[in-house]
Parts: sequence; structure tokens; C-alpha cells
Amino acid sequence: MMVDTMKIFVTVVEQSNFSRAAELLNLSQPGVSLHIRNLENEFGVKLIHRSPKHVKMTEAGAILYKHAKQMLALYDTAREEIHLLRDEVTGAIKVGASFTIGEYILPHLLSEFASQYPQIDIEVTIANTEEIVQAVRANELDIGLVEGKVDYAEIQVPPPFMEDEMVLVAHPGHSLCSRKTVEPEVLQDLVWVFRESGSGTRAFSDHFIAEIGVTVKRSYVFNSNQGVKEAAAAGLGVAMLSKLVVRKELEAGELCGIQVKGTKNKRSFIMLQDRKTASETMAVKMFIQKVRQFRL
Repeated sequence: MMVDTMKIFVTVVEQSNFSRAAELLNLSQPGVSLHIRNLENEFGVKLIHRSPKHVKMTEAGAILYKHAKQMLALYDTAREEIHLLRDEVTGAIKVGASFTIGEYILPHLLSEFASQYPQIDIEVTIANTEEIVQAVRANELDIGLVEGKVDYAEIQVPPPFMEDEMVLVAHPGHSLCSRKTVEPEVLQDLVWVFRESGSGTRAFSDHFIAEIGVTVKRSYVFNSNQGVKEAAAAGLGVAMLSKLVVRKELEAGELCGIQVKGTKNKRSFIMLQDRKTASETMAVKMFIQKVRQFRL
């Protein structure tokens, strides 16, 4: 079936690798290569430049990729409309989420969604906010769920779907933990534990520090919430994390929360789509609806 060949071609292009594409499609690498050769024979042009490390589209390949994506979207829409005649919603969704959302909200959301729409296939990518934004811009994801602010004209950002509380935390033995609230100036020249650049949590921490006007004595950087949390609990420094991430540790007394006078530690969780290629499939529509309705 031509749609299968188009799907194989699109997967090879997006993965930039025949082996990874074959693995994702549950096919053999020779089988994938044969489909691409047959496609090139049909059009009479080379579609992909092959090398041992990666593949790259030719000019003709780029044209076919653009139209193949449209064909596959139309096929999915037709299939879903036919299934709707039987009161079924089917299809596939590629969802990306930042670490905080992906690890603490998305599993609960997907559990409810999958129970309601068991025929929909869902592929999840978890990365930092900037990586998810770029994947949405590249049309590699149907939906991105991130925290913070996104300023790309081509990205469609509806109103926030949830508000998140951020908490300044430290080891219970830290000197600041003996006070109910602290003035911003007492945070001067502290040791901090941060997420990496590109993370929504890091962006919030940087904004918080700039807003209260203090300097950082020294910092440690981890590329996961878990790493930051464990480092703070071990006494490495103070850290700003979502309350979703540290709720259990705060309740167990493994971390203490530090309230800073005059600060509002709130941020928004937002949903992203590319304006030009936003999918209108029923599966995506139902997922967007679930996100807007979801409450922890």
C-alpha cells in the first residue's frame, strides 16, 4: 500500500537513519531500504543521500517529504472519520513534554486519556522546554506541553492549561530553614543547584534571582529534576523546583521549603502547536480537549 511506503520514507527522513527507522517501524533494515529504492525508481530520481552515519534529503526528497506528510495526515483524517461512523476515535499522536510535566503530570493525564480512547496510539518525548519547542517548530511533535514563556511567531500558544507553584528548597539543616520567612537579601552569595540552560525550571530560577537582585556564590548544574532534588537534599545548595517535584520530600522532612517575602512563585503550563502544520485530526482534538479539562 502506497501509504505504508510514504510512512517509511517520512520516518527515514525524520530519524536521519535507516536502522532507527526500521526499529521504530518494526521492519528489517533491508526491507526499509527496498521501499526507498522502489520509491526512487517510481519517481526516477534520487530522494535520499546515504552515508554510514546519516541520511540527507535531496531537493526532490524535500518536495516528496512535504507532500508525504500531507498525504499521511489526510489518510489519518479519512480513517478517523470512517471510524467515527462506529463511534470510535483512532489515530496516532506525538506528544512532547518538559521534564516536570512529563514526569509528574503527563502519566496521570495519559492514563485517563488512554482509558477513554484506547484506539489512539501515543508516542511521548520528554526533554527540556527548549528542546520540546524546537521539536514542535520542526513538526516532529503534534503537541508540546511546557512551562514558561515561548516567543516564536510560528508557535501557537493557547491560554495556560494549569498553574504551577515553585518552591525554594534546601536541606533541613540549612541555616535558612530555621526561619518561617526570609528577606530577599539573605539569599545573597548562596550556593545554588540549577537545572541546565534551556530548561523552564532554570529560566524561572534565573528570573527569580535577577528579580530579587542577589548574586550567586557558586552553582552546580544537573540536567534533571531528580538530580537537582537529590543534590539539594544532600546539602549541596538551595534550589528552585516545582512543588510537584518536591511534595513528597517536603512532607517527609527530607527537604525544607523557604518562603521569601515579596515574591510570587507561580508559573504557567502551556500547550504548543505549530501554526502552519497544526494537525486537525480527531485524535489530536480529543487530546487537546483532555489537556484543557485535566486536573490533578
